[in-house]
Parts: sequence; structure tokens; C-alpha cells
Amino acid sequence: MEPSEVEFLAEKELVTITPNFSESKICLISGDFGPFNPSMHTRLPLWLAVNLRQRQKCRIEPPEWLNVDTLIEKKVAESESQVFTKMPSPHYMEVAMLLLNNASEDIPRADEVRVLVKDVWDLRLAKLKKSIDIMIAQQETYGKLNNLTLMEINSVRPFLTQALDHMHFLRMHAMQHT
Repeated sequence: MEPSEVEFLAEKELVTITPNFSESKICLISGDFGPFNPSMHTRLPLWLAVNLRQRQKCRIEPPEWLNVDTLIEKKVAESESQVFTKMPSPHYMEVAMLLLNNASEDIPRADEVRVLVKDVWDLRLAKLKKSIDIMIAQQETYGKLNNLTLMEINSVRPFLTQALDHMHFLRMHAMQHT
């Protein structure tokens, strides 16, 4: 699965907007959204919220977890835990990047939020790579990875599948020559 496909899945997450236009509802294949009244909150898919924001038709309310305090707590919890902690969203990185790239004016302290999201991402990927190194060093053929997001798994998939293929080849070669 390509990162763009993972992002596509993330764009289906519902977010809250505050529209600055009036419309009874928008009928889409995925469902009806609305009504849209100025200053009245409405929930809709992230892709639609970003589209409306790009056309300056709304403000996007950041998810509850997309703030400096919550992300600092997440970063501390992740760095102190030996296992992966549960993330506030299964698509935290994609949602955060989409909002920060398209609606940073709507996110308080957006620059700090961007750095914290990246810090959490880096911590988790370092932990994942360390886990993979241990798994390969111990010549394990499978591993259990709880609380990983699809994008995190996707980021190491090429390396991991190649490493496991090489391990399998070496084992088969060793068995044939014994």
C-alpha cells in the first residue's frame, strides 16, 4: 500500500468545521452532510473539510488531541514506554499533516504542534526499527506489534519483507547444505 493510499483512508475521518456559508446539506456517496450555517459546527470527512478550507468556506476545528499539551503527554508516554502506546487516532500523522499543511491558521501554536507530531513519529519509528532489529537478530519469523498505525507499518514494510525474505533464503540454503 502506498502512502497516498493510507492518506486516502485517513481522509475519511470525521472532523468538525465552522462554515461561513449557508447550505441545507451536501449529498455525497458516503452520506449526507450538513446543514451548513455560519458559526454552527458541522462534522464531515477530512477531505471535504480540507476542500472547503482551501476555498475559504470554513474554519477547521482541530481534533481534541491535536494540541501542544496532549502531544507533549503523548511524547513523554511514548518515550517512557517500552511498548507502543495507543495513539489518539489511527491516522494521527496523516490527519495532523493534512491539517497543518492546509489549515495551520486554525491550529493554535501550529509550529509547536508540527514539531511534536514529528517527535512522536520519530520516537515510534525508532522503537519500531529497534524491535525489527531484535526480531531479526533472534531469527524470529514473526512479531506482534500492537498499537501501530497503518502508516507506521507501511513505512517499514519494504525493509521488513526484504529482510524476512533474505532470512528465509539463508535458512533454506543452510538446510540444503546440512
